[in-house]
Amino acid sequence: MPLSFDLYWSMRSPFCYLALDRVLALRAQYDVTVNLRIVYPLAIRNPGFFKTTPAHYRSYHLRDSNRVAEFLSVPYRRPIPDPVLQDMETNEIAGHQPYIHELTRLAAAAVEAGKGLEFQDQVMRLLWDGRTDNWHEGMHLTAAIKRAGLNPAALKRALDMDLDRYDGAIESNQAAQASAGHNGVPLFVFQGELFFGQDRLDMLIWRMKSCGLADRMVDKRPRGAFQN
Repeated sequence: MPLSFDLYWSMRSPFCYLALDRVLALRAQYDVTVNLRIVYPLAIRNPGFFKTTPAHYRSYHLRDSNRVAEFLSVPYRRPIPDPVLQDMETNEIAGHQPYIHELTRLAAAAVEAGKGLEFQDQVMRLLWDGRTDNWHEGMHLTAAIKRAGLNPAALKRALDMDLDRYDGAIESNQAAQASAGHNGVPLFVFQGELFFGQDRLDMLIWRMKSCGLADRMVDKRPRGAFQN
């Protein structure tokens, strides 16, 4: 039976985006199940969070995310527009949020449809790789969802028909994350042990290997070869 771990994930987190390629590579290489658990960013769960942080918090966060992207050679720019409307001078979170709720709910619906990481592979790049301004306009988001192998209309219809269920799933994820002992993302939880941050992936793999993590079996026979 393959190992598994929970991955708590926010659509606004640059560090989730910067971990994306390595999470996908981990799943491709190893016989492991990634339980993607979508949560709202702290700015939505706790709008007063940024008011209590030190003055240097945001400047370091911005500098560090750019540095990590450069180190990893990952194309990166903060989304235009930001999924969470926030005054960057005062850190005030806007009362009306037109983007983050739909993005988060769509991500939760994609997880339920069995395409959670495929959704992230397309939609997080749309937001964060710097190639698309105004990602929320036109067909940008719809096209990204299609590239993930999902039907955008069906996904939105599922949300419309049972929004409370998806909101409940997100709230359940947030409660489970708090019970695990953290509120940041990306957060990896393996057998009750927490690994916080994109820079803990190697340590997560190391721990899982100590518990028997194995490579996936790859069929190296030539394509078209007879198979019993």
